[in-house]
Amino acid sequence: MTQSLAGKVALITGASSGIGEAMARAMAAAGCKLTLAARSLDKLNALADELDCATLAVGADMTQPAEIQTMVARTIEAFGTVDVLCANAGIYIPGDFGDGDMDALARLLTINVEAVMRCAHAVIPHMRAQANGDIVVTSSIAGFSDIHWEPVYSASKNAIQTFVHTLRRQLAGDGIRVMSLAPGQVANPLWGFYEAAEIERVSQGERTHLTSEDCADALLFMLSQPAHVTIRDLVILPQNQVNV
Repeated sequence: MTQSLAGKVALITGASSGIGEAMARAMAAAGCKLTLAARSLDKLNALADELDCATLAVGADMTQPAEIQTMVARTIEAFGTVDVLCANAGIYIPGDFGDGDMDALARLLTINVEAVMRCAHAVIPHMRAQANGDIVVTSSIAGFSDIHWEPVYSASKNAIQTFVHTLRRQLAGDGIRVMSLAPGQVANPLWGFYEAAEIERVSQGERTHLTSEDCADALLFMLSQPAHVTIRDLVILPQNQVNV
């Protein structure tokens, strides 16, 4: 038996494109109330106009702790609570570490790791007060397989996996589920895919990539499980991804 998501308040970071945008569309269709957060407020407002649900768009830079706190505070002010946190915002930098830009790599760690922790820390008191809630972090297959052409990105996702597993155990008695959604290659802007025809070619034709909608469908599966069921890690791969 699955549980309905209708009426749930969900906060989605990185909601202006890619997986975050697909999550927003899927959760709106499931009847959720949404806070959409990202740096690009114009894109968020355009997306909010398309969704048939109560929606709050919040411009928030995940490298700025004060903006994370404001994002959560505005959600609670607008909707009264936070039932679901989708800590989805992240960036990707591949390449040889020795030739890398350390400032850019440090920023990756700030967004992919520190910001996830800050988002979770900000919503936990409210979830504890209502004795339920879901925290879902967008991880990666790189959190399970050390991928040599993306060492810092892999490190960030390995850190996230450890955080999810240990935080889950800390919060288990509070009625809060902590879960990781870990996709393989996804044909979306993060990977340089923008055109629908190209996305269809590599996902439906070559089957080397997932779509953002595949990830959103997986999120709905995780969230709709009965309250006593936690999908701790859900790894989804395109059929023909063979490099991990």
